[in-house]
Amino acid sequence: MKIYNTLSKQKEEFVPIEEGKVRMYVCGPTVYNLIHIGNARPMIVFDTVRRYMEHKGYEVNFVSNFTDVDDKIIAKAIEEGVTADEISKRYIAECKKDMAAMNVKPATKHPLATEEIGGMIEMIQTLMDKGYAYNVDGTVYFRTRKFKEYGKLSHKNLDDLRSGNRALKVTGEDQKEDPLDFVLWKPKKEGEPSWPSPWCDGRPGWHIECSEMSKKYLGEEIDIHAGGEDLVFPHHENEIAQSECCNGKIFARYWMHNAFLNIDNKKMSKSLGNFFTVRDIQKKYDLQVLRFFMLSAHYRSQLNFSAELMEASKNALERIITAESRLKDLLKNAKTEEVTEAESALLDQASEYTVKFDEAMDDDVNTADAISAVFELVKFANTNADENSSKGFVAGLKKQLEELCDILGLIIDKKEEILDQEIEDLIAERQAARKAKNFARADEIRGELLEKGIILEDTREGVKWKRA
Repeated sequence: MKIYNTLSKQKEEFVPIEEGKVRMYVCGPTVYNLIHIGNARPMIVFDTVRRYMEHKGYEVNFVSNFTDVDDKIIAKAIEEGVTADEISKRYIAECKKDMAAMNVKPATKHPLATEEIGGMIEMIQTLMDKGYAYNVDGTVYFRTRKFKEYGKLSHKNLDDLRSGNRALKVTGEDQKEDPLDFVLWKPKKEGEPSWPSPWCDGRPGWHIECSEMSKKYLGEEIDIHAGGEDLVFPHHENEIAQSECCNGKIFARYWMHNAFLNIDNKKMSKSLGNFFTVRDIQKKYDLQVLRFFMLSAHYRSQLNFSAELMEASKNALERIITAESRLKDLLKNAKTEEVTEAESALLDQASEYTVKFDEAMDDDVNTADAISAVFELVKFANTNADENSSKGFVAGLKKQLEELCDILGLIIDKKEEILDQEIEDLIAERQAARKAKNFARADEIRGELLEKGIILEDTREGVKWKRA
Protein backbone atom coordinates (compact mmCIF):
# COMPACT_ATOMS: atom_id res chain seq x y z
CA MET A 1 0.00 0.00 0.00
CA LYS A 2 1.33 3.41 -0.96
CA ILE A 3 0.56 6.63 0.92
CA TYR A 4 1.40 10.19 -0.18
CA ASN A 5 3.59 11.57 2.60
CA THR A 6 3.43 15.38 2.98
CA LEU A 7 6.87 15.15 4.61
CA SER A 8 8.62 13.74 1.51
CA LYS A 9 6.12 15.10 -1.04
CA GLN A 10 5.85 11.68 -2.66
CA LYS A 11 4.02 8.37 -2.42
CA GLU A 12 5.77 5.90 -0.14
CA GLU A 13 5.21 2.23 0.61
CA PHE A 14 3.44 1.97 3.95
CA VAL A 15 5.55 0.01 6.46
CA PRO A 16 4.23 0.11 10.05
CA ILE A 17 6.56 0.56 13.03
CA GLU A 18 5.15 -2.64 14.54
CA GLU A 19 4.10 -5.44 12.21
CA GLY A 20 0.33 -5.85 11.92
CA LYS A 21 -0.41 -2.69 13.93
CA VAL A 22 -1.12 0.91 12.96
CA ARG A 23 -0.92 3.89 15.32
CA MET A 24 -2.87 6.77 13.84
CA TYR A 25 -3.64 10.24 15.19
CA VAL A 26 -6.14 12.59 13.55
CA CYS A 27 -6.62 16.17 14.75
CA GLY A 28 -10.24 16.56 15.83
CA PRO A 29 -12.49 19.64 15.93
CA THR A 30 -12.54 22.57 18.36
CA VAL A 31 -15.96 22.16 19.96
CA TYR A 32 -17.65 25.56 20.18
CA ASN A 33 -20.44 25.00 17.65
CA LEU A 34 -22.03 22.36 15.43
CA ILE A 35 -19.49 20.85 13.03
CA HIS A 36 -19.51 22.16 9.46
CA ILE A 37 -19.01 20.18 6.25
CA GLY A 38 -15.35 21.27 6.15
CA ASN A 39 -14.87 19.40 9.47
CA ALA A 40 -16.73 16.42 7.99
CA ARG A 41 -14.21 15.81 5.19
CA PRO A 42 -11.24 14.67 7.34
CA MET A 43 -13.61 12.71 9.59
CA ILE A 44 -14.98 10.73 6.62
CA VAL A 45 -11.67 10.44 4.75
CA PHE A 46 -9.57 9.18 7.66
CA ASP A 47 -12.36 6.93 8.94
CA THR A 48 -12.19 5.31 5.48
CA VAL A 49 -8.38 5.01 5.72
CA ARG A 50 -8.86 3.28 9.06
CA ARG A 51 -11.55 0.94 7.67
CA TYR A 52 -9.32 -0.05 4.76
CA MET A 53 -6.35 -0.68 7.07
CA GLU A 54 -8.59 -2.92 9.19
CA HIS A 55 -9.81 -4.69 6.03
CA LYS A 56 -6.14 -5.42 5.24
CA GLY A 57 -5.81 -7.10 8.63
CA TYR A 58 -4.11 -4.34 10.63
CA GLU A 59 -5.05 -3.68 14.23
CA VAL A 60 -5.60 0.09 14.19
CA ASN A 61 -5.22 2.22 17.31
CA PHE A 62 -7.06 5.32 16.10
CA VAL A 63 -6.90 8.42 18.30
CA SER A 64 -8.78 11.63 17.51
CA ASN A 65 -8.99 14.42 20.06
CA PHE A 66 -11.52 17.09 20.93
CA THR A 67 -10.02 20.55 21.56
CA ASP A 68 -12.20 21.57 24.50
CA VAL A 69 -10.32 24.65 25.71
CA ASP A 70 -9.80 27.47 23.20
CA ASP A 71 -10.45 31.20 22.66
CA LYS A 72 -13.54 30.45 20.54
CA ILE A 73 -15.03 28.18 23.22
CA ILE A 74 -14.40 30.85 25.88
CA ALA A 75 -15.97 33.56 23.66
CA LYS A 76 -19.07 31.40 23.11
CA ALA A 77 -19.33 30.72 26.86
CA ILE A 78 -19.15 34.45 27.67
CA GLU A 79 -21.75 35.19 24.97
CA GLU A 80 -24.17 32.63 26.47
CA GLY A 81 -23.29 33.35 30.11
CA VAL A 82 -22.30 29.73 30.82
CA THR A 83 -19.02 27.92 31.54
CA ALA A 84 -16.57 26.89 28.82
CA ASP A 85 -16.97 23.32 30.09
CA GLU A 86 -20.72 23.46 29.43
CA ILE A 87 -20.14 24.65 25.84
CA SER A 88 -17.52 22.00 25.05
CA LYS A 89 -19.53 19.13 26.57
CA ARG A 90 -22.66 20.19 24.65
CA TYR A 91 -20.88 20.33 21.29
CA ILE A 92 -18.88 17.13 21.85
CA ALA A 93 -22.23 15.34 22.29
CA GLU A 94 -23.62 17.01 19.15
CA CYS A 95 -20.45 16.19 17.18
CA LYS A 96 -20.70 12.52 18.16
CA LYS A 97 -24.31 12.43 16.91
CA ASP A 98 -23.23 13.87 13.54
CA MET A 99 -20.32 11.41 13.30
CA ALA A 100 -22.68 8.50 13.97
CA ALA A 101 -25.09 9.79 11.28
CA MET A 102 -22.17 9.93 8.80
CA ASN A 103 -21.24 6.36 9.86
CA VAL A 104 -17.86 7.50 11.21
CA LYS A 105 -16.65 4.87 13.68
CA PRO A 106 -15.84 6.11 17.20
CA ALA A 107 -12.08 6.44 17.72
CA THR A 108 -10.25 3.91 19.87
CA LYS A 109 -9.84 6.94 22.13
CA HIS A 110 -11.27 10.47 21.94
CA PRO A 111 -9.05 12.36 24.43
CA LEU A 112 -10.08 15.78 25.75
CA ALA A 113 -7.39 18.45 26.04
CA THR A 114 -8.65 19.54 29.48
CA GLU A 115 -8.12 16.04 30.89
CA GLU A 116 -4.48 15.88 29.79
CA ILE A 117 -3.10 19.15 31.21
CA GLY A 118 -0.72 17.35 33.63
CA GLY A 119 1.04 15.58 30.76
CA MET A 120 1.32 18.83 28.81
CA ILE A 121 2.98 20.57 31.78
CA GLU A 122 5.48 17.68 32.06
CA MET A 123 6.25 17.91 28.35
CA ILE A 124 6.78 21.69 28.55
CA GLN A 125 9.07 21.22 31.58
CA THR A 126 11.15 18.66 29.63
CA LEU A 127 11.49 21.14 26.74
CA MET A 128 12.62 23.82 29.21
CA ASP A 129 15.12 21.46 30.86
CA LYS A 130 16.57 20.65 27.44
CA GLY A 131 16.85 24.35 26.53
CA TYR A 132 14.14 24.29 23.87
CA ALA A 133 11.73 26.52 25.78
CA TYR A 134 11.89 29.64 27.96
CA ASN A 135 9.60 31.51 30.36
CA VAL A 136 8.82 35.22 30.08
CA ASP A 137 6.55 36.45 32.92
CA GLY A 138 4.51 33.22 32.92
CA THR A 139 4.31 32.76 29.14
CA VAL A 140 6.42 29.82 27.97
CA TYR A 141 7.74 29.94 24.38
CA PHE A 142 9.35 27.30 22.16
CA ARG A 143 12.73 28.24 20.64
CA THR A 144 11.98 27.56 16.99
CA ARG A 145 15.56 28.18 15.78
CA LYS A 146 16.98 25.58 18.16
CA PHE A 147 15.17 22.83 16.21
CA LYS A 148 17.33 22.61 13.08
CA GLU A 149 14.68 20.75 11.05
CA TYR A 150 11.90 23.30 11.63
CA GLY A 151 9.98 23.71 8.36
CA LYS A 152 10.57 20.14 7.10
CA LEU A 153 6.85 19.31 6.86
CA SER A 154 5.58 22.56 5.31
CA HIS A 155 8.81 22.89 3.27
CA LYS A 156 9.14 26.45 4.51
CA ASN A 157 12.49 28.11 5.11
CA LEU A 158 12.91 29.78 8.51
CA ASP A 159 14.69 32.82 7.06
CA ASP A 160 11.91 33.33 4.49
CA LEU A 161 9.33 33.05 7.25
CA ARG A 162 11.24 35.60 9.27
CA SER A 163 11.49 38.10 6.41
CA GLY A 164 7.76 37.79 5.80
CA ASN A 165 7.12 37.97 9.50
CA ARG A 166 5.14 41.22 9.54
CA ALA A 167 2.10 39.12 8.72
CA LEU A 168 2.84 36.83 11.67
CA LYS A 169 3.01 39.50 14.38
CA VAL A 170 1.02 38.79 17.52
CA THR A 171 0.48 40.45 20.87
CA GLY A 172 3.51 40.22 23.09
CA GLU A 173 5.85 39.99 20.08
CA ASP A 174 8.56 41.99 21.86
CA GLN A 175 8.72 39.41 24.69
CA LYS A 176 10.03 36.72 22.36
CA GLU A 177 13.68 35.94 21.67
CA ASP A 178 12.67 35.34 18.05
CA PRO A 179 9.47 36.45 16.27
CA LEU A 180 8.80 32.85 15.12
CA ASP A 181 8.87 31.33 18.61
CA PHE A 182 5.44 30.00 19.56
CA VAL A 183 3.50 29.65 22.80
CA LEU A 184 3.53 26.48 24.91
CA TRP A 185 1.80 27.95 27.98
CA LYS A 186 0.00 31.26 28.55
CA PRO A 187 -1.20 33.08 31.68
CA LYS A 188 -4.93 33.18 32.37
CA LYS A 189 -7.09 36.20 31.71
CA GLU A 190 -10.00 37.28 33.87
CA GLY A 191 -12.94 34.87 33.61
CA GLU A 192 -11.02 32.21 31.66
CA PRO A 193 -10.56 28.56 32.73
CA SER A 194 -7.05 27.95 34.06
CA TRP A 195 -4.81 25.33 35.64
CA PRO A 196 -1.88 25.72 38.05
CA SER A 197 1.62 25.28 36.59
CA PRO A 198 5.23 26.00 37.68
CA TRP A 199 5.10 29.21 35.59
CA CYS A 200 1.66 30.64 36.39
CA ASP A 201 -2.04 29.77 36.51
CA GLY A 202 -2.95 29.51 32.86
CA ARG A 203 -3.60 27.12 30.00
CA PRO A 204 -1.64 25.33 27.29
CA GLY A 205 -1.01 26.52 23.74
CA TRP A 206 -2.97 24.63 21.08
CA HIS A 207 0.01 22.80 19.52
CA ILE A 208 1.27 21.13 22.72
CA GLU A 209 -2.18 19.59 23.29
CA CYS A 210 -1.95 17.23 20.30
CA SER A 211 1.71 16.38 20.96
CA GLU A 212 0.87 15.21 24.47
CA MET A 213 -2.36 13.35 23.60
CA SER A 214 -0.64 11.52 20.74
CA LYS A 215 2.27 10.57 23.00
CA LYS A 216 0.05 9.36 25.83
CA TYR A 217 -2.29 7.17 23.80
CA LEU A 218 -0.04 6.06 20.91
CA GLY A 219 3.53 6.36 22.17
CA GLU A 220 6.47 8.60 21.26
CA GLU A 221 6.58 7.38 17.64
CA ILE A 222 3.46 6.92 15.53
CA ASP A 223 2.75 5.58 12.04
CA ILE A 224 0.28 8.12 10.65
CA HIS A 225 -0.61 11.67 11.65
CA ALA A 226 -3.47 13.16 9.67
CA GLY A 227 -5.70 16.21 9.31
CA GLY A 228 -6.78 18.96 6.93
CA GLU A 229 -4.14 20.70 4.80
CA ASP A 230 -4.79 23.94 6.73
CA LEU A 231 -3.05 22.27 9.71
CA VAL A 232 0.29 21.63 7.95
CA PHE A 233 1.59 25.03 9.07
CA PRO A 234 1.91 26.03 11.79
CA HIS A 235 0.04 23.36 13.81
CA HIS A 236 1.64 20.15 12.54
CA GLU A 237 5.01 21.82 12.00
CA ASN A 238 4.98 22.91 15.64
CA GLU A 239 3.85 19.47 16.82
CA ILE A 240 6.88 17.92 15.11
CA ALA A 241 9.22 20.47 16.71
CA GLN A 242 7.85 19.94 20.24
CA SER A 243 7.55 16.16 20.05
CA GLU A 244 10.91 15.45 18.43
CA CYS A 245 12.80 17.82 20.75
CA CYS A 246 11.05 16.39 23.82
CA ASN A 247 11.24 12.69 22.94
CA GLY A 248 14.40 12.58 20.81
CA LYS A 249 12.63 10.42 18.20
CA ILE A 250 10.90 10.79 14.83
CA PHE A 251 7.34 11.82 15.73
CA ALA A 252 5.29 10.44 12.81
CA ARG A 253 6.43 8.36 9.82
CA TYR A 254 3.61 9.37 7.45
CA TRP A 255 1.73 12.67 7.27
CA MET A 256 -1.62 12.61 5.42
CA HIS A 257 -3.57 15.77 4.62
CA ASN A 258 -6.92 16.20 2.91
CA ALA A 259 -7.48 19.17 0.60
CA PHE A 260 -9.97 22.00 1.17
CA LEU A 261 -13.66 21.91 0.48
CA ASN A 262 -15.09 24.81 -1.53
CA ILE A 263 -18.73 25.81 -1.87
CA ASP A 264 -19.82 26.60 -5.44
CA ASN A 265 -16.13 27.25 -6.26
CA LYS A 266 -15.72 29.70 -3.36
CA LYS A 267 -14.07 29.29 0.02
CA MET A 268 -16.64 28.50 2.72
CA SER A 269 -17.19 31.44 5.06
CA LYS A 270 -19.99 32.90 7.17
CA SER A 271 -19.52 36.32 5.58
CA LEU A 272 -20.27 34.89 2.12
CA GLY A 273 -23.37 33.15 3.46
CA ASN A 274 -22.15 29.80 2.11
CA PHE A 275 -21.39 28.21 5.47
CA PHE A 276 -23.11 24.85 6.02
CA THR A 277 -23.17 22.67 9.10
CA VAL A 278 -23.63 18.92 8.81
CA ARG A 279 -27.10 19.46 10.34
CA ASP A 280 -27.99 21.86 7.51
CA ILE A 281 -27.20 19.11 5.01
CA GLN A 282 -29.12 16.55 7.05
CA LYS A 283 -32.32 18.57 6.60
CA LYS A 284 -32.17 17.78 2.88
CA TYR A 285 -30.23 14.52 2.60
CA ASP A 286 -29.42 11.30 4.37
CA LEU A 287 -25.82 11.86 5.54
CA GLN A 288 -24.79 8.73 3.62
CA VAL A 289 -25.15 10.97 0.55
CA LEU A 290 -22.68 13.45 2.09
CA ARG A 291 -20.29 10.59 2.81
CA PHE A 292 -20.57 9.31 -0.77
CA PHE A 293 -19.99 12.83 -2.09
CA MET A 294 -16.84 13.25 0.05
CA LEU A 295 -15.42 9.94 -1.19
CA SER A 296 -16.25 10.55 -4.86
CA ALA A 297 -13.06 12.63 -5.22
CA HIS A 298 -9.51 11.79 -4.16
CA TYR A 299 -8.84 13.13 -0.66
CA ARG A 300 -5.92 15.27 -1.87
CA SER A 301 -8.05 16.93 -4.57
CA GLN A 302 -9.90 20.13 -3.82
CA LEU A 303 -13.57 19.26 -3.57
CA ASN A 304 -16.34 21.56 -4.70
CA PHE A 305 -19.65 21.29 -2.88
CA SER A 306 -22.79 22.25 -4.79
CA ALA A 307 -26.49 21.34 -4.87
CA GLU A 308 -26.00 19.73 -8.31
CA LEU A 309 -23.14 17.53 -7.11
CA MET A 310 -25.10 16.47 -4.02
CA GLU A 311 -28.05 15.49 -6.25
CA ALA A 312 -25.70 13.53 -8.49
CA SER A 313 -24.26 11.78 -5.41
CA LYS A 314 -27.76 10.98 -4.15
CA ASN A 315 -28.69 9.40 -7.50
CA ALA A 316 -25.42 7.48 -7.74
CA LEU A 317 -25.76 6.09 -4.22
CA GLU A 318 -29.38 5.17 -5.00
CA ARG A 319 -28.14 2.99 -7.88
CA ILE A 320 -25.98 0.97 -5.47
CA ILE A 321 -28.80 0.71 -2.91
CA THR A 322 -31.25 -0.40 -5.62
CA ALA A 323 -28.81 -3.09 -6.83
CA GLU A 324 -28.40 -4.38 -3.27
CA SER A 325 -32.17 -4.36 -2.72
CA ARG A 326 -32.70 -6.30 -5.95
CA LEU A 327 -30.14 -8.93 -4.87
CA LYS A 328 -31.94 -9.20 -1.54
CA ASP A 329 -35.25 -9.92 -3.32
CA LEU A 330 -33.61 -12.42 -5.67
CA LEU A 331 -32.06 -14.19 -2.68
CA LYS A 332 -35.43 -14.43 -0.93
CA ASN A 333 -37.12 -15.93 -3.99
CA ALA A 334 -34.28 -18.09 -5.37
CA LYS A 335 -35.52 -21.55 -6.40
CA THR A 336 -32.20 -23.41 -6.24
CA GLU A 337 -29.43 -23.51 -3.62
CA GLU A 338 -26.26 -24.73 -5.31
CA VAL A 339 -24.02 -22.57 -7.50
CA THR A 340 -23.80 -23.91 -11.07
CA GLU A 341 -20.50 -24.28 -12.93
CA ALA A 342 -21.35 -21.26 -15.10
CA GLU A 343 -22.22 -19.19 -12.01
CA SER A 344 -18.96 -20.22 -10.35
CA ALA A 345 -17.06 -18.86 -13.36
CA LEU A 346 -19.08 -15.63 -13.11
CA LEU A 347 -18.22 -15.26 -9.40
CA ASP A 348 -14.54 -15.64 -10.29
CA GLN A 349 -15.02 -12.90 -12.88
CA ALA A 350 -16.78 -10.68 -10.29
CA SER A 351 -13.85 -11.06 -7.88
CA GLU A 352 -11.80 -8.98 -10.33
CA TYR A 353 -13.79 -5.93 -9.17
CA THR A 354 -12.56 -6.49 -5.61
CA VAL A 355 -9.00 -6.68 -6.97
CA LYS A 356 -9.60 -3.37 -8.82
CA PHE A 357 -11.07 -1.85 -5.64
CA ASP A 358 -8.05 -2.92 -3.57
CA GLU A 359 -5.62 -1.64 -6.21
CA ALA A 360 -7.32 1.78 -6.10
CA MET A 361 -7.26 1.90 -2.29
CA ASP A 362 -3.63 0.70 -2.20
CA ASP A 363 -2.74 3.68 -4.42
CA ASP A 364 -2.92 6.41 -1.77
CA VAL A 365 -6.54 5.59 -0.83
CA ASN A 366 -8.04 6.50 -4.21
CA THR A 367 -11.70 6.29 -3.19
CA ALA A 368 -12.85 7.79 -6.51
CA ASP A 369 -11.45 4.81 -8.45
CA ALA A 370 -12.61 2.41 -5.73
CA ILE A 371 -16.19 3.69 -6.21
CA SER A 372 -15.81 3.11 -9.98
CA ALA A 373 -14.98 -0.55 -9.23
CA VAL A 374 -18.14 -0.75 -7.08
CA PHE A 375 -20.22 0.53 -10.00
CA GLU A 376 -18.65 -2.05 -12.31
CA LEU A 377 -19.74 -4.72 -9.82
CA VAL A 378 -23.26 -3.20 -9.68
CA LYS A 379 -23.51 -3.37 -13.48
CA PHE A 380 -22.22 -6.95 -13.47
CA ALA A 381 -24.74 -8.01 -10.80
CA ASN A 382 -27.62 -6.31 -12.61
CA THR A 383 -26.65 -8.05 -15.85
CA ASN A 384 -25.91 -11.55 -14.56
CA ALA A 385 -28.24 -12.17 -11.60
CA ASP A 386 -31.93 -12.84 -12.25
CA GLU A 387 -34.87 -14.94 -10.99
CA ASN A 388 -33.22 -18.12 -12.38
CA SER A 389 -30.01 -17.58 -10.38
CA SER A 390 -29.11 -19.87 -7.48
CA LYS A 391 -29.15 -18.73 -3.88
CA GLY A 392 -25.38 -19.27 -3.62
CA PHE A 393 -24.63 -17.10 -6.66
CA VAL A 394 -26.83 -14.20 -5.55
CA ALA A 395 -25.53 -14.43 -1.97
CA GLY A 396 -21.93 -14.28 -3.27
CA LEU A 397 -22.57 -11.11 -5.27
CA LYS A 398 -24.53 -9.49 -2.43
CA LYS A 399 -21.77 -10.25 0.10
CA GLN A 400 -19.10 -8.84 -2.22
CA LEU A 401 -21.05 -5.61 -2.81
CA GLU A 402 -21.75 -5.11 0.91
CA GLU A 403 -18.13 -5.76 1.89
CA LEU A 404 -16.76 -3.16 -0.55
CA CYS A 405 -19.34 -0.58 0.54
CA ASP A 406 -18.62 -1.33 4.20
CA ILE A 407 -14.93 -0.47 3.67
CA LEU A 408 -16.12 2.91 2.32
CA GLY A 409 -18.50 3.22 5.29
CA LEU A 410 -21.54 3.29 3.00
CA ILE A 411 -24.70 1.72 4.41
CA ILE A 412 -26.55 0.21 1.46
CA ASP A 413 -28.87 -2.22 3.20
CA LYS A 414 -32.10 -0.21 3.19
CA LYS A 415 -34.28 -0.88 6.21
CA GLU A 416 -37.89 -1.92 5.70
CA GLU A 417 -40.13 1.06 4.88
CA ILE A 418 -41.66 2.53 8.04
CA LEU A 419 -45.34 3.54 7.91
CA ASP A 420 -46.48 7.14 8.47
CA GLN A 421 -48.51 6.14 11.53
CA GLU A 422 -45.49 4.44 13.12
CA ILE A 423 -43.49 7.64 12.59
CA GLU A 424 -46.21 9.78 14.20
CA ASP A 425 -46.40 7.37 17.17
CA LEU A 426 -42.63 7.52 17.73
CA ILE A 427 -42.66 11.33 17.48
CA ALA A 428 -45.44 11.46 20.11
CA GLU A 429 -43.38 9.16 22.36
CA ARG A 430 -40.33 11.39 21.83
CA GLN A 431 -42.31 14.51 22.77
CA ALA A 432 -43.53 12.80 25.95
CA ALA A 433 -39.94 11.76 26.79
CA ARG A 434 -38.72 15.32 26.32
CA LYS A 435 -41.52 16.64 28.53
CA ALA A 436 -40.46 14.15 31.21
CA LYS A 437 -36.84 15.37 30.74
CA ASN A 438 -35.86 11.86 29.58
CA PHE A 439 -33.55 13.27 26.91
CA ALA A 440 -31.67 9.99 26.48
CA ARG A 441 -34.85 8.26 25.27
CA ALA A 442 -35.75 11.27 23.09
CA ASP A 443 -32.32 11.09 21.40
CA GLU A 444 -32.70 7.32 21.04
CA ILE A 445 -36.00 7.76 19.16
CA ARG A 446 -34.45 10.40 16.85
CA GLY A 447 -31.64 7.91 16.16
CA GLU A 448 -34.09 5.04 15.48
CA LEU A 449 -36.02 7.18 13.01
CA LEU A 450 -32.82 8.37 11.32
CA GLU A 451 -31.73 4.75 10.85
CA LYS A 452 -35.01 4.17 9.04
CA GLY A 453 -34.34 7.19 6.82
CA ILE A 454 -36.63 9.63 8.65
CA ILE A 455 -35.26 13.12 9.35
CA LEU A 456 -36.83 15.14 12.18
CA GLU A 457 -36.83 18.92 12.38
CA ASP A 458 -37.87 20.69 15.58
CA THR A 459 -39.65 23.93 14.64
CA ARG A 460 -41.75 26.52 16.47
CA GLU A 461 -44.84 24.93 14.93
CA GLY A 462 -43.86 21.51 16.28
CA VAL A 463 -41.93 18.54 14.93
CA LYS A 464 -41.75 18.13 11.16
CA TRP A 465 -40.45 15.00 9.48
CA LYS A 466 -39.49 13.81 6.02
CA ARG A 467 -38.06 10.75 4.37
CA ALA A 468 -34.40 11.07 3.34
